[in-house]
This record gives sequence, C-alpha cells and structure tokens, in this order.
Amino acid sequence: MIVAYGFANLLQSVAAARTTVHHTFDPGLLLRLAGHRTYLVGLVFQIGGFVLAFLARRDLPLFLVQASVAAGLGVTAILGVLVLKWRLPAAEVVLLALLFAGITALVLSARPAPSRQLGTAGSIALLVALGVIAVLGFFAVRLHGAPGSVALGSLAGLAFSSAAVAARPLASAPSAEAFLADPLLYLLIAHSIVGQLLLGLAMQRGSTTAAVAAMDAAGAVPAAIVGLLLLNDKIWPGREWLAAVGFLVTLASVIGLTRYAEPQQHRPVNAPRRLGGRQPARLTPGVAAPTAQASTGLRRLTTRS
Repeated sequence: MIVAYGFANLLQSVAAARTTVHHTFDPGLLLRLAGHRTYLVGLVFQIGGFVLAFLARRDLPLFLVQASVAAGLGVTAILGVLVLKWRLPAAEVVLLALLFAGITALVLSARPAPSRQLGTAGSIALLVALGVIAVLGFFAVRLHGAPGSVALGSLAGLAFSSAAVAARPLASAPSAEAFLADPLLYLLIAHSIVGQLLLGLAMQRGSTTAAVAAMDAAGAVPAAIVGLLLLNDKIWPGREWLAAVGFLVTLASVIGLTRYAEPQQHRPVNAPRRLGGRQPARLTPGVAAPTAQASTGLRRLTTRS
C-alpha cells in the first residue's frame, strides 16, 4: 500500500505540473489530467493503493492506515533518488528513518478490531461534510499562492479523510449486495472524486510544501480521532503512549519531508546574455538541464487517502 501510493505521488505530480493552471472549481481538470499517460499510470497505482488501504481498514484502526498512506511520500523520495537521481540530504535521511520508526510504533500499538457502524446519522454527517467541502473549494480555488495551496490542500485532505471514515465500516459489509446498497459506498466515491479534484488544483499552485503539509494533517488527524471515538478503533492496553508517539513522529516526518522536498530552482552555470531584447529561455522547475545544478528535492508531491 505504501509503495503503491509512493509511485502514484511521483507520477501524478509530473502530470499536474504539465497541465494548465485552473482558477475555477472545474471537474474538467481531471479529464485534462487523464490526457497524460503518466497521470493514468499513477492513477492505476493510486487505485491499487486505495484497494489495499480499503481492505486494511476492515480490521485495522484508521490512525495506522492513514499514517501509512501519508508515508507514501517517503517511498516517493526514495524513488526520486533511484530513478531520477535526486540527491538525498542528510536531514532527509534522518526524516526517512524517523518515518520508518513511527510506522513501526503504530504497527506495534494498533489492535485489530472490526468497525462499529456509523448509522444513518453518520451517513448524513458525511453528506453534509461533502457539501461543505465542495462549497469551500468553490471559493478556495480563487486564492493564489501559498493561501490557495494551504486552503485547497486542507480541503483535499478533509475529503480523503471523510472517504476513509466511510470506508472503515463499509469494509465490513457482510455481502456484495449489502456493500452495493450501503450509502457509505457512494459517499466514499463522491468524497474521493472531490478530493482528487481539489488535489489536482492544489498541485498546480505555488507553495507545494504548505499544500502537502496541510493535506497530510487534514487527512490523517480527523480520521484518527473519529476512528477512536466512533468506529471502535483499538490500541493494545498499555501502548497508548506508543501509538501517540508513533502517530506524531510519522506525521511530523511526512511534513518535514515535504519541506525538504521543495525543489531548488535550476540555474545554468553560464547563463546566456540577452540577445535582441529577448530573455533567455527559462528552465522548467523539476527538470534538470545539462548545465543546471542537480536538484535535491521532489516536485509537487502529494498523498491521498
């Protein structure tokens, strides 16, 4: 699951960076992104990760599953080093080690247990949340720069968090008929589509670090709280401290990785002078030119639920 999301992060970020920036809450963005083969391959990995996460939510608490989904960013960093020859700063190595330690602590503290059902009130609450997120997204898309990145990233995280809450009891459906008839299935799909749209919009804007950090926090923290309070998520007795430390370390490591994932601007060693009043061609961020210095970070990375 973590590996699948790591591949999805890397491939979809490349496609989003090549798509025209949208300033409206337009679902057509998803169709334009689908026109990129790279995005489609990333989407296949995302769907694979989603299926594995869905199956894991049948018995595992949301604080473990959501933290594992966010940890896909660590896999993306490793892939960047192996495939795209990124340089890995010492601080990023430390953060990857802390990420592994945090996930290990969560695995040791999580106690498998079937989910408690949300009921009609829970389904209505998720439906209201969907409407609120969509309305806020309609206005947040008009923001530019860092405020827009944070707002859209947070809303995308809330949408994916709501999808995770719907998936936890839905995964325990006793039969295929009950699964298809459960309103939670359609709420899960709706939240995922809205979250994916908000994600695409956030990936296109500046301050990617702020956007991803906001998304990770908004995607992991609310789901973990709802799971513990309402969905029968369990922690082994005496290991509550280990779960709390593991969750905080994992989330802090992911947010820290987004900070070091911000790419450096590539600049040619010997920049050509202006000729005929024309500016020299700019280098595309995240793509190294023969005369450019090597990048030390990632480009527009994201995590999903």
